[in-house]
Amino acid sequence: MRRNGIGIRTAQAMSERIVGQIHVYDGSSKGKSQAALGVVLRSIGLGIHSDSPTRVLLLRFLKGPDRSYDEDAAIEALQKGFPHLIDQVRTGRSEYFGHDEIITFDRQEAQRGWDVAKGAIASDLYSVVVLDELNPVLDLGLLPVDEVIHTIKDKPEQLEIIATGRAAPPALLDIADLHSEMKPHQHPTAQAHGITGIEIYTGAGKGKSTSALGKALQAIGRGISQDQSHRVLIIQWLKGGIGYTEDAAIAALRQSYPNLVDHQRCGGDAIVWRGQQKEIDFVEAERGWEIARAAIASGLYKTIILDELNPTVDLELLEVEPIVEALLRKPKDTEVIITGRCLNPPAYFDLASVHSEVFCHKHYANHGVELKRGVDF
Repeated sequence: MRRNGIGIRTAQAMSERIVGQIHVYDGSSKGKSQAALGVVLRSIGLGIHSDSPTRVLLLRFLKGPDRSYDEDAAIEALQKGFPHLIDQVRTGRSEYFGHDEIITFDRQEAQRGWDVAKGAIASDLYSVVVLDELNPVLDLGLLPVDEVIHTIKDKPEQLEIIATGRAAPPALLDIADLHSEMKPHQHPTAQAHGITGIEIYTGAGKGKSTSALGKALQAIGRGISQDQSHRVLIIQWLKGGIGYTEDAAIAALRQSYPNLVDHQRCGGDAIVWRGQQKEIDFVEAERGWEIARAAIASGLYKTIILDELNPTVDLELLEVEPIVEALLRKPKDTEVIITGRCLNPPAYFDLASVHSEVFCHKHYANHGVELKRGVDF
């Protein structure tokens, strides 16, 4: 996906890279592991109809099996939908600990995980290896940074490696091809009034829509072991064509869970320029919002993703007040995830219980590297 001003250019006609890149998602806000899972879903979605299906390793440091984590349900949904394409390894103890609380078991578990990672990287069996929470493992000194950096730098050419977690060491950031930092914003209005279930992902970095897809996986995963009520609706504005970054991921979700995932897109297959909006842009934006408003009020969906709503409002294609009113009246058990960059934060940002701004410190596309089908689009 390439951006030029506000709006999304289709990736349909893009040439694509072959060389795999090193992705790092860090920062103190939510969305890091979710973004990694979104990339995984996209990669699988491309591979399910390929002669060479995509295989993924999810290696999770510091996340022992005796505790539940946000992404557990998402991974369960992935493994149930694509059991032959997902491998998962968990290491570490189940409680948080600091530098002065490290025990021998922590070093042993980190080394066990790293031994698995080294074997996976060298095996050429995987197209994507996710090293979840590798960043704090290195920050805690549980693994030798030099060895990890050397192994990652010498990865097979086509392999994508994704490292997540807070406090990524400078040496890892130096070799990263993509570095997105998730920074939190606090909204006193939401806290004071106990407003929950509204998450916003903004900023110029990579990881907003992919984090939202991770949330969709979580909702499905929570539901498949209980009942069929955990339905997900994905509405995309400014994306009326084909070949966008989320297409393969959404296709994968709908193939495995056709009764749980609904998808609507609106807008034209063209950039919408500020000051040059056309009548069809307003019509399409309003059409999408009418669907979204009814869905939010209905209570039929546990998770509703409003992808690229922020730039749609920023372009003044939609009014802010109806959105605020709909969000204030949403059922308590309905989560609404809103994505997209914007120049002028709208009033509904004050309702967010989670607001992550994704900063782009590095992106390979800014250095002439082509995007890759199944990872970037």
